[in-house]
Amino acid sequence: MNSRKLLSETRRTFPATKVHCQQPSRILIVDVTSPSWTNTCSVLSEALENTLCLACSLTGPCRVPLLSLYVVQNQQECLLPFTQVKENFARIQACISELRSLPREGCFPQGGNGVVQAVQDGLQQFKQYSRHAAAGGSANSSVEITILTSQSGKEMVKQLEKKLKDVDLVCLRRIQAIEVLKRDFLEPEDVEQCMPAEEPSSNDIAILGMDIDVQTIEDNVISLEMLFKTWLHDYGTEREHLQLLLPSGGFSHATAPKTTLMCLKCDLQERLLDPALLSGTADGTMRAADFNSPCQMAAWPATVLYKLQVVKALKSEGVCESVLYGLPFIIKPTSCWQLDWDELETNQHGFHALCHSLLKRKWMLLAKREPQNTSPNWSIMVHSYYIIVPSDSATLLVKAVAIRELLLPSTFPALLAEHPERVHGLIESALNSLEVEVAYNPLHLKSNLYKYLKSMLYKPLHRQQAQPRDQRPERHQPKQHQSRAKATVAPLLMAPSPVQVFRPAGVRRDSCERSLLPKEYDEFLQ
Repeated sequence: MNSRKLLSETRRTFPATKVHCQQPSRILIVDVTSPSWTNTCSVLSEALENTLCLACSLTGPCRVPLLSLYVVQNQQECLLPFTQVKENFARIQACISELRSLPREGCFPQGGNGVVQAVQDGLQQFKQYSRHAAAGGSANSSVEITILTSQSGKEMVKQLEKKLKDVDLVCLRRIQAIEVLKRDFLEPEDVEQCMPAEEPSSNDIAILGMDIDVQTIEDNVISLEMLFKTWLHDYGTEREHLQLLLPSGGFSHATAPKTTLMCLKCDLQERLLDPALLSGTADGTMRAADFNSPCQMAAWPATVLYKLQVVKALKSEGVCESVLYGLPFIIKPTSCWQLDWDELETNQHGFHALCHSLLKRKWMLLAKREPQNTSPNWSIMVHSYYIIVPSDSATLLVKAVAIRELLLPSTFPALLAEHPERVHGLIESALNSLEVEVAYNPLHLKSNLYKYLKSMLYKPLHRQQAQPRDQRPERHQPKQHQSRAKATVAPLLMAPSPVQVFRPAGVRRDSCERSLLPKEYDEFLQ
C-alpha cells in the first residue's frame, strides 16, 4: 500500500534517541521568479508577518524555534540566517520589509537550479548551527523546508531528487513544495472576503528516504497564513498524546475479566490558540491555566500522556451546551513513529470504526480522565470528565464537561406563550434586517489582534539601522555578512545578489528608511 510505504520511509528518518526540542527548525525558500510575484509578494509578506507575530507572542516553549529565509532569483540569497524567533521580531520584520522591496516580476528568468541550491545551502547552514548549539548545551536536531514557487510541484520534486541524492539528509524531517496559483478573476481583497480557506490539495512523494509534501494553494493572505500556521502545531511524534479506553466488547463475558479495556492510541491537536497564552492581550495577572490541574487538558506542549476511560454513551441531543467549558481539542489516530506497522494500522482502523459507529447511532461519549499521579497539591485523586463528539471526518472533538462540584444553581423561566404584538413586531423587524449566513466562518472576522500584537512586539533596531542594499557589503564576504545579520554561523560563500543590479536606487532607499511598522499602527503606540 502506497501510504504504508510513505509512512515507513518517514519513520526511518527519525533517530531513536530523545531530542531536547521536538519542534523542527524552519527554512523558508521563496522563488521570486514567479510571473505573478507582484501580487504574491504582498500577500506572502503579510501572511508570514501575521504568523510570526503569533509565534513571538505565545508564552511557553517556542513553537518555531529557529527560522531561516532564502529568496531565489538568478541565484539563491539568504535574507535571514538561522535566527531564534522569540525575542527577535524586530529582526524578522526587517527581513520581511526587505522581502517586500524585492524587484517585481519580469526582472529574473524562470528556471535554473536556484531552489535546489538554496535547499543545499540551508541544510549545510543548519548542520553548522546545530553543531554550534550542541556545543553550547542546547539541541535542535531536525529541520523542515518549505518552498514557495510558481513552478510545477512535480517538476520541483524531480530536481530535488536528482540533486539531493548524494546529500546527507539525516537532519531533514520533511520538504514542502508549495505551488502558488494566481487567481486572475478576483482581486486579493475579494478572495479573502468571499472565498473560505480550503485545505490545500496535497500529495506525499517518498524519495531519498523522506517525504516531499507537494501542495497547491492560492496566492491570497488567508491561504498562505493557514499554511504558515501549521508551524504552530505540535510536531512531537515520540509517543501518543492520549489513550482512549473503551470496554472490550469483543470478548465473551464468561472468559474476559471486567477490567479488560480496548485502547485506542490518539494524538491531540489544538483547534484554536488559547488567548490566555498570548502575551500582551491582558494585564499581567492573566495566565494560562495550570497544565497539572486535574480539570484541564492541554495539547501544547504535549508533556503528559492523558488517559480517558469511556464510562457512558449519551444521545447527541441530550447534552446542554451550558455545561461544556474550556477549549476544544481534536482527537486523531496517533502517528507515533515508535509503534510497529501492524499496531498503527489496527489502531487507525479501530479509530475510524468508532467514528462511523458514533455517527450512525447519533451518540456522544462521556469519558473520565485517569489521574497520572498525586502531587502534594492534589493528594486526593480528582477526576475530570469530558464529552467526545463525532464528526463526518476521521476526527473526534473533546471538550470538558461540568461536574457536580463546579455546577452553580440556575433558573430557567418558562417562555411566555403570548406577548404583546407591538413588541413582537419590533423584534421581528430587527431580526429581518440581519444578514443571514448558512454557517459561521471565523475567517470573515477580524479583530485587529495582529496589529495589536505587532505594536506590542515592536522594538526599533537601534544598533542595526537598515542600509540601502547598494551600500551594503557584498554577501560573499563572510565576516561582514555576519556583522550585518548577526548570524551565529558564517554563511557559505555566495556570489553577489543580482537584486543589487535590478533594484533602482530610489526604491531601495525609501524602503529601507521608512519605519518597520506601518503608519496604521501609530494609534497603538500613543
